[in-house]
Amino acid sequence: EDIYELTYIRKDGSSFPALVSITALRDDASRIIGYLLIGTDNSARKRVQQQLGEALLAAEAANRAKTDFISSMSHELRTPLNAILGFAQLVDSGNPPPTPLQKRSIDQILKAGWYLLELINEILDLALIESGTVSLSREPVLLSEVLAECRAMMEPQAHKRGIAMVFLPLDAPCYMMADRTRFKQVMINVLFNAIKYNQVGGHVTVQCTLTPPDSVRISVRDTGQGLAPDKLAQLFQPFNRLGQEQGTEEGTGIGLVVTQRLVQLMGGDIGADSTLGVGSEFWVSMPLTVAPQLDAPHHGPALATTAQPVNGKKPLHTLLYVEDNPANLELVEQVIARRADLRLLSAADASLGIEFARVYQPEVVLMDINLPGISGTDAMRILRTDPSTAHIPIIALSANAVPRDIQKGIEAGFFDYVTKPFKVQQLLDALDAALLFSQTHLHKKIERDTTP
Repeated sequence: EDIYELTYIRKDGSSFPALVSITALRDDASRIIGYLLIGTDNSARKRVQQQLGEALLAAEAANRAKTDFISSMSHELRTPLNAILGFAQLVDSGNPPPTPLQKRSIDQILKAGWYLLELINEILDLALIESGTVSLSREPVLLSEVLAECRAMMEPQAHKRGIAMVFLPLDAPCYMMADRTRFKQVMINVLFNAIKYNQVGGHVTVQCTLTPPDSVRISVRDTGQGLAPDKLAQLFQPFNRLGQEQGTEEGTGIGLVVTQRLVQLMGGDIGADSTLGVGSEFWVSMPLTVAPQLDAPHHGPALATTAQPVNGKKPLHTLLYVEDNPANLELVEQVIARRADLRLLSAADASLGIEFARVYQPEVVLMDINLPGISGTDAMRILRTDPSTAHIPIIALSANAVPRDIQKGIEAGFFDYVTKPFKVQQLLDALDAALLFSQTHLHKKIERDTTP
């Protein structure tokens, strides 16, 4: 039997799509004696297919619009917050130091600012996950390393609240298949909740157990008030704080929802058990994998990591910052002013920044993304294709902080990508890494030029 899709034309000249099946008719000796043709009106099926196609295109367009809106909203929220947190950090660490009364006020500004940034991140994360546009890079991840990093981050907060943290040792090295950054985000959120809803003098215990045949369970137990069964059933509902709205602890009720979705996207599972008056246990189960095959270490000659002082003075490194927002520019100027070994040039648009890079040959370029005229990304590509500036490391310093934007920036060719609002030390660390790269390039160039 063969089936063909044809267009049937009526006597009045109108037409409709039809499916025609042709079946050969055979006699007892298997000779073909004729054909059976059956025609079926295919209009309804075609119409449904067209409607489904149109609905799919509309959904894809809506998702793209939502993702673009999220990216734009993230940028608009982070830009003013960058100035608030940036200048507050500078005042806090200034010389002379602030008075005790000023210090208390600055601490409140910083606390509120970082909390507002946390809320922005949580809402944007949830929106990206719901729209299906969150990006994950699953790879073998050594569990002990991630837990050690989480412990270093969370123990100071626990000690401030009078809470002890206990990390039980793993029996053997354990590799998970996960996105390292996202898994660390998951564990920090679970640990933070265990600290946040604990009691003074309590403790948090982290334990890892292998669960056959091929997964590992990371359990986080606290000694808080615990949850009733009806509250436990509502645990992973968005914007549900389980009656904590009137409590002293701030929150939106979406952190655990984001955590659950991320775990599921990485192929894992998450759950909780709780007993009123005793405490709660949150567990994350992740798939195991084999250890990655590492390349043999390269034992080449060590390169100098810093430029040598001249006449007892620190060497002067030139930076170029391309930024059109005066508040952001002033913030970075004040940060750089604290480093005697750095001097800063600035340009208010990409065209001027490109010319400055060609003329002054800075060792590092800081580049905003949303610039008037030529974008920061396009300006970076222009500098990359110019032989006179191709060697200069370019750091994106942008309020475009959606993971998709960061990934696109790194893939486009930026040396590093720092998001606004930034922590002052974070920016200085990125600059030092870029300066080291620039100096290494200079040393190699000198070696080439002086080799006979």
